Amino acid sequence: MLQRPRRNRKNEVIRQMVQETHVSAANLIFPLFIIDGVNQKSEVASMPGIFRYSIDNLLREIESCLKLGLNSFDLFPNIAEELKDKFATESYRDKSLYLRAIREVKKNFPEACVITDVAMDPYSSDGHDGIVENGEILNDETLDILGKMALAHAQSGADIIAPSDMMDGRVGYIRNVLDDNGFTNVSIMSYSAKYASAFYGPFRDALNSAPKFGDKKTYQMNPANQREALIEAELDELEGADFLMVKPALPYLDVIKLIKDNTELPVAAYNVSGEYAMIKAAIQRGWLNEQRAITEVLTSIRRAGATAILTYHAKEVLENKWL
Repeated sequence: MLQRPRRNRKNEVIRQMVQETHVSAANLIFPLFIIDGVNQKSEVASMPGIFRYSIDNLLREIESCLKLGLNSFDLFPNIAEELKDKFATESYRDKSLYLRAIREVKKNFPEACVITDVAMDPYSSDGHDGIVENGEILNDETLDILGKMALAHAQSGADIIAPSDMMDGRVGYIRNVLDDNGFTNVSIMSYSAKYASAFYGPFRDALNSAPKFGDKKTYQMNPANQREALIEAELDELEGADFLMVKPALPYLDVIKLIKDNTELPVAAYNVSGEYAMIKAAIQRGWLNEQRAITEVLTSIRRAGATAILTYHAKEVLENKWL
């Protein structure tokens, strides 16, 4: 045999020499959960090793991440039930928990990249991503609230706005609001292909943001559809998105690849809470090798075409020097 591919696998030095895909700290975004109070830190029961932090502890956590070379953070708020209403007004109230957290992070760590979540569900008494009327999620009426939220985030210091709501036209609406108010340099990382997935459960536990009725299938995508993602991605790109995101990641590697092959924009992927919980549960049972399983997951997402990976594994892989 003239061709023996195994020759390029015969030792670690050669294997590293010909390795096609690499994951580094620069590719990772760490999602962080915020709660009100002082010196508060509570573990998410369904996400071992992941915590909700009061702002003071959030700052300590970000400082420890920065020392590891982890510089990008996506913030998510756990809002008290009594502050929620039909129109998510707490989302843009000047002294709200979320806006205070953004300001404190940027004041203390201006070098950190702060990504903010734009969606109504953490603040909505209905638990949906849009205004609810007679059981229907209203699209166009919701855009005004999303615009107010995005502007409040930008005014508080956000580097990247990430609309996760899946309302039609929201990227263009938010882009216009930001530009009209002088925030032309604030980026938009659009959740372009966000699927109505079974893998969001632990995240909703972390934020107490599950829908109070029904599901999100009228606005999140059907898991059976692939090419529909191209429609969503093209629309977001035309409306001014700077990043296109696929969520979840592992069940949708084909979608990541499809979008990557059809855009010049960077593609992000969200390695979501259910994927994290599934891996951690198997590791705790002794069914998987922790280092190998986690690094293989991240490599697969990167190999599919994701430039940025939102993952709850971000800190641990850097702490343990697994990359």
